Amino acid sequence: MLDKNVIQIIKSRKSTYPSQFSGKTLEDSIISELIDVSNHAPSHKMTQPWVYRVFTSKTKDKLLNHILSINSEKFRKHQVEKMKVKFQLTSHIICICMRRDKNKSVPEWEELAATSMAVQNLWIGMVNSKVGGYWSTPKYSKDLSSFLNLNEGERCLGLFYLGYVENEISKNLLRKDISLDTKWQ
Repeated sequence: MLDKNVIQIIKSRKSTYPSQFSGKTLEDSIISELIDVSNHAPSHKMTQPWVYRVFTSKTKDKLLNHILSINSEKFRKHQVEKMKVKFQLTSHIICICMRRDKNKSVPEWEELAATSMAVQNLWIGMVNSKVGGYWSTPKYSKDLSSFLNLNEGERCLGLFYLGYVENEISKNLLRKDISLDTKWQ
């Protein structure tokens, strides 16, 4: 009854850390295709609250420099070096942002959930490809609004790192037994 192929794709979704990227640059068309896939997430009253700012190999250094400047007193030298390597290995970085419904007719948690579902679609779009991704939600995300030219009611929820993955990375993470947290009423 259920489509086994869809179920397998969902179960194959995984996070790929920037340290696992090859450093090769993905084509912008691949990123555009992933963004289009993400746009098919559900949202209450079709608010479609997800907003993206995409940084490419040509512009991601601007983002890195801004992050380092707003955290200059917080980051230690090894953290700065680690972040530089992360940005070098990453092809594109999408700042995941959310636009609050102007009428506030939808609860904020629903817009956060809808944006998260859009990100889930990004991940699902990468299954069975050489593209990997990771959503990072650092504390400084909230301080990027001005840099990202976000409008009133918009805020950054984190950075989604995308990169080329040359070798298959197998992860056999065990999921909890959901039946233990499921009660039939």
